[in-house]
Amino acid sequence: MGVLFLSASLFQCTKNGDLADQLDRSYTGGADSTVFAPFYEKNVIATADVTPDVNDVIVFRSVQSIVREYCGTSNCHGGALGADGNMVTGKVGRRMGTYEDVMQLVVPGNPEASELWKYVTTNDFDKAMPPVNVSHELSTRDKSILYNWIKNGAKEKPNLSDFRPAAIRLLVDGCASANCHNTATATGGWARKGLIPGLVTADTSQFTYQNPTSGSITVYCQLSNTTLRNQVWTAYKDSVKKFYSDTVANASFRPWKTVSTPVSALSTRGPLNTYDDILMDILYPKSVRTNSGVVYTDPATLKGYYVRGNPLVSTDCFVRRMDSTIIYRNPLTNIEASVSGNMAYDDGGFKPTEVALFKAWYFADPNIPDVWKYGNNNAGIFKYRKTGNYIKKP
Repeated sequence: MGVLFLSASLFQCTKNGDLADQLDRSYTGGADSTVFAPFYEKNVIATADVTPDVNDVIVFRSVQSIVREYCGTSNCHGGALGADGNMVTGKVGRRMGTYEDVMQLVVPGNPEASELWKYVTTNDFDKAMPPVNVSHELSTRDKSILYNWIKNGAKEKPNLSDFRPAAIRLLVDGCASANCHNTATATGGWARKGLIPGLVTADTSQFTYQNPTSGSITVYCQLSNTTLRNQVWTAYKDSVKKFYSDTVANASFRPWKTVSTPVSALSTRGPLNTYDDILMDILYPKSVRTNSGVVYTDPATLKGYYVRGNPLVSTDCFVRRMDSTIIYRNPLTNIEASVSGNMAYDDGGFKPTEVALFKAWYFADPNIPDVWKYGNNNAGIFKYRKTGNYIKKP
C-alpha cells in the first residue's frame, strides 16, 4: 500500500521525468469566434417561457466547469476557508469557485496577459497549474473554450457577439451540406430546367442519396461550376432584395426562378451557406419566394410567377422550422402553422441546446426586424405550445 501511494504521488506532483518532459502544454488553436465559450454551463435565453422549456436553455461545456474540474478541487483551489479568510486546505489565499474569483486572474480581451491562461499553458512545470499530471491535462477543446472566453471579453453572461458566430456556424455546418441547403443544389435545379443559358453538361452533376433508415432515394442536381454558381445565386439574391425594397417601382425584378418545384428540379432547397443567405431566408421566407402554384401573372407578358408580393404573407419561418416547442403564426393573416421543428430534426439534427443557442442569436440580432421576432405591433408570432404565451418584446 505504501509503495502504491508513493507511486501515485510522484506521478501527479513530480515536475520531471520522462513522461513530463515530453508534455507540451502550449495552445496553437488561436482565436475562433465561432466557439461558444460561456462562463456558466447553463444559460437561460432571454425569450424563455415562464418555466423554461427544453429549447430555452443553452447547456455547453463552460469556463466554470473547466475551472472546477481542474482547479477547484477540495485539495487545491476549492478548499475550506478559515476565520482569516484563507484556506485551511488547498492553496492558501486563492479561491476559484465564482466568476469574481476567476476574474482576479483574467485580463478581459487578452488571454496572453491573463495569469489563468499562463498557468494552464506554460511548459515551466514549476509554475504550471494544475500541477502537471500527464494523464489529466486540459484538452485542446478546454483550452479553446478558456482562450476564446477571455478573448471575447471574459463576460459573465454571453451576448450577441457570442451567440451569432456560433449559431451561424451551426447552421452552415448542419444545413448547408453537400446535398441540402446549399448554393450548388439550388442553382443546379435551375440549370437542369434550362433557366440558365450557356450551360454545358460538365457544369452540372447529380447526387443520389439513399436514406439509411427508410431506404428512400433522393436525387439532387448540383451546379458544379463554382464561378457560375456564385454569379447566378448572387444575381438571384439581388433580384429578391431589389423587388421587395419597392415592389411597385421594381416590379420587373420579381424573381421567376424559384428554389423548389415546380420551376426548379427535385429536392432543391434555399441555400444557407453564409450569414447573408440566412438573413435573406429570414427576411424573405422561402414560402413567399416559392409557391406550388402561380400567384401572379404579368398582364403584358402573361408569364406566371411563383413569388408573392408581400414577404409578410408567410406560412413558414426560420424559428418555426428549428423549434418544436413553439407555434408560428402568419404576421398578417394570424393563421398558425401546423408543423414545427422539422428543420432541426429532418435536416440539421440539432440538439435542444443548439436550438436554444440559435434562438438566443435570432432575438438578439438587430439585423432581424422586430416584425419577424414579435409580429406587427408586438402582437406576437411565436407561441409556446405548453402555456400559450406569445414571445413579446420587453
